[in-house]
Amino acid sequence: MSSVKDPNADAILVRQCLAGDSRAFDALVRKYEKPLYHLALRMTRDRDDAMDIVQGVFVKVYQKLDSYDDKHEFFSWIYRITINESINFTNRAKRNEEYQSGESVVLAPTQEAARSAEALSEEIIEAIEMLKPDYRMVIVLKHYHDFSYQEMADVLGVPEKTVKSRLFTARQQLKDILTARGITE
Repeated sequence: MSSVKDPNADAILVRQCLAGDSRAFDALVRKYEKPLYHLALRMTRDRDDAMDIVQGVFVKVYQKLDSYDDKHEFFSWIYRITINESINFTNRAKRNEEYQSGESVVLAPTQEAARSAEALSEEIIEAIEMLKPDYRMVIVLKHYHDFSYQEMADVLGVPEKTVKSRLFTARQQLKDILTARGITE
């Protein structure tokens, strides 16, 4: 996180951007585009969808930059926007899929779980997708982006205790899903 999170540099870039310096916004895009893309990709598992989400995030950030409160870290603000956009996109895609099929989508557990590392990783990713967005997000932030509990609390806008509780519940649910799919270790 330390390469992304530099509150002083971000605050300066935001002020420059608000003063009309388009190069400052370009610098923010370059700084955050890749981590935001990876965050959106973990939520959607589709490269094109992740890119669309990130582009939408930067449009929204540009439009609402004047509402950013510099008392909070910029990275928390922009991550929160990305999380919200990813959740909204996932919910819209799910509703569209349900509408087109005429029924709710239920993922059936696989009968045979492959033992290779790649297959296990795919099973874990699929299990993460089955979690509700609040639980999926804490797993992604903690285990794929290596956020601290405090950073997660800042990004999600909830107390640290809530983050720990959600993470505990998410891990329990993941364990239950994987066990039901015949994957135990």
